[in-house]
Amino acid sequence: RQVKPTKPLFYEVERQHQVHGENEYQLRGAAHREAPSKKYDISMLPADLQRVYTHLKKMHGEEYALTFIFIFQTAVELHRAWHMTLLTSKILQQVKDKLGMRMTWELGVFKLKFRVEEGTFEIHRKVPYDYDSEYQDIYMRIAVALSDGEITIHEALNYQAEVKAGKHTAKTGLFIRDFPGRLVVYPVLAMSCAVIFFGGDWNDSGIAALCGIISGLIEYFLAEGLGGEAKVLIDIVVGMATGVVGSLFYRFGDQSVCLSAVFLGNLYWYFYGTAFVIGILEILAGELETGVTRFIAVSVKTFVLCLGASLGMLLILEDASGTWVDQNDNCGTIDLGDQWWRIPMYLLSSAAALAQYRFQFIRYWRGLAVQLVGYEVQYRMQVHFEKSHDKDFLDTATSNIMGAAAAVMTACLLSWCLDQLRFYYYGRLLQRDQDVDAGAVGDFAYNFVAGMTNFVTSIGMGRPADVAAQKLGDKISKQSQELADPNHPRSKIELTDQEEKLTVSIIIDAQDHNIWAVLMPAVYQLVPGSIIARMWFTSIFPPPLLTEEVPVPGTNFTLTTYAIDQNADNIFSNLMVISTSLALGLIVGFAIVQFTESIFLGCGICSDTATDIYGGASSESKRARQKDRMTGMYTAENEDPQTIEDEVPIAKDAPNSLIKRIINEEQKEEESEEEQQEASA
Repeated sequence: RQVKPTKPLFYEVERQHQVHGENEYQLRGAAHREAPSKKYDISMLPADLQRVYTHLKKMHGEEYALTFIFIFQTAVELHRAWHMTLLTSKILQQVKDKLGMRMTWELGVFKLKFRVEEGTFEIHRKVPYDYDSEYQDIYMRIAVALSDGEITIHEALNYQAEVKAGKHTAKTGLFIRDFPGRLVVYPVLAMSCAVIFFGGDWNDSGIAALCGIISGLIEYFLAEGLGGEAKVLIDIVVGMATGVVGSLFYRFGDQSVCLSAVFLGNLYWYFYGTAFVIGILEILAGELETGVTRFIAVSVKTFVLCLGASLGMLLILEDASGTWVDQNDNCGTIDLGDQWWRIPMYLLSSAAALAQYRFQFIRYWRGLAVQLVGYEVQYRMQVHFEKSHDKDFLDTATSNIMGAAAAVMTACLLSWCLDQLRFYYYGRLLQRDQDVDAGAVGDFAYNFVAGMTNFVTSIGMGRPADVAAQKLGDKISKQSQELADPNHPRSKIELTDQEEKLTVSIIIDAQDHNIWAVLMPAVYQLVPGSIIARMWFTSIFPPPLLTEEVPVPGTNFTLTTYAIDQNADNIFSNLMVISTSLALGLIVGFAIVQFTESIFLGCGICSDTATDIYGGASSESKRARQKDRMTGMYTAENEDPQTIEDEVPIAKDAPNSLIKRIINEEQKEEESEEEQQEASA
């Protein structure tokens, strides 16, 4: 039945062919869609982007100009959310290759540069740290859906705008995303870290919690209240406040406070320890400039925090240096190995870290599972090897490599298991007819995911749109059956504007999981942010020399010798061992996952259903791009093609390919020159 709809529909259903005497129907993808009902509003862009958009639109059309805007905004938000230049560059390169864009970029530690049309237009942005696991996941899914042709450029840009406006975040996520809701996270993270990581007791955890509340209020006032250049003062003011509060309890209490546990527990979030591991990975991948710069930048930031805490001690204590040495006797009084609450306390700390990372509440169980496996493997290996390697750092290196590798394998395993459920769930929502009739297994998978979605939404941890998606799927299924019935008057699938937008959301949610969005909080819990802080405190308060009295043979005299405490002086060596071993652990973990996957797929033991949800002949290339994104943290792009023809096969299927255009223009110019030469002759 060919009936022209009265308004543009998100999907249009058509009768394709006969299968066993029955009519087969299938939802058509973005390539067959009519124009979107709502175009992207360019007026929302900054003035410089609007100017570039106007020029690019005149030169190459609206779609090309909008694609540049999309890549630009994706880069900025991904860089802000995880500050992992290699991963961001991988995703941008895939979109660029797929859509035939002609642009380059430089992703620094803070400054981003974008060039289009061989440098004719160049835009700079300065993007600060602001870890955000939810945005890491969403923005990557949008980019993948666009590059795979599942959504249009207008839909992708509109969805990005809606994400920034908080329309695709659950209420619990909106509460914890910004101040003042984030104030509840700081004391929980500070008190749990003081005990589980830095040798504090319950008294120290209470002081650390108070410091966490004060630090949160300071950051809230400076960042949200004053804003602007006042943000530069956050580190030094937070450090001083921590030093003052901890020193007050030490001076006017019974001097049983472990100041290092209070300081490091409260400042743990501000250390950005993951940057050390990321810097090592970038150096290993050949990105020396960003890797070294990141390492130095975080080291300086950590020193500012430690110096602030030291100045706070100076304001309260008469002998700050002596107090720092004496307080070490108050630390490590609890043997965590003998405590039943060690794992629950670690899970509390991990939950607070997930909240700081703005992790989606509906996926907390997944993040906690990855964090717990990584921590427990690291802890058990450290205990096992520390007695036999008490004079070297091999126990630390081994435990870190195995802990990081275990976290990677756990994250990938959970993602694979979830993909098996998502295969049936989204297959039914998207009305892919090869998935609708999946038998008892498909019915169980769909009902299980649907039931869990309804439950978490009912308690406020999920999005109402997820429940509405199930109702939309039922509506489309019913209308499809009516359309298949020759005796029914229905001639088309009818969707409202809101349902069209909801279908875009379903397609984006159905994209592959972002492994790194789950891994980053786990790496944060394993990284040595506190190690370099100890190094800076050692530089500010040098440890006393080791003294030893040796009797002089044949006399009544003794010789007093002084030596540097090597354990206190080798903190930087310990930092390098921990950072490098964690980076290697991530690489080893992904290598094991790839090797295992290739064996299972080669033997036919299992199939990769995640890439088959959407069907099509490009499933192999889709799987390759998925693996490239997953392991992209330790591989750098080859940005030196030998000839222009090397880029043609990449973009040959892209609409309005500029490379084709360049070649055609060059051929026309050569033909014109030959005609002119013949005419003059």
